[in-house]
Amino acid sequence: MTHDQVQRWLDAYLAAWKSYDGDDIAALFAEDAAYRYHPADEPVRGREAIVADWLAPDGNEDARDADGTFEGDYRPFAVDGNRAVAVGTSTYWTDASRSQFRNVYFNCWLLEFDDAGRCRSFTEYFMEPRRG
Repeated sequence: MTHDQVQRWLDAYLAAWKSYDGDDIAALFAEDAAYRYHPADEPVRGREAIVADWLAPDGNEDARDADGTFEGDYRPFAVDGNRAVAVGTSTYWTDASRSQFRNVYFNCWLLEFDDAGRCRSFTEYFMEPRRG
């Protein structure tokens, strides 16, 4: 993977998150992918399971992020062969008008890709800003 290929994958990830289109989500991940929302979590395993989890987090479609209430900005930090580290922010508002800020998370993602450029392993680390 090159820096530009990882950036294209990150851009497609954000687009899939915004669209909640199952085909767009599936295109991101290898058939045997492992997706960890937190480093110590047992991963969601397999492309179909990842798509299902994105479309209905914890089995609940209402748990999705509502359209217009979030934005992401992600960039490759390091790329080494089929492995990459990406950093960025995920910003949330209380509603689509974005009149009231809810939270921002600082992200660090560990990514491993197959030879076709699909993610085989995704592990998310995130932090909230210091308060007070």
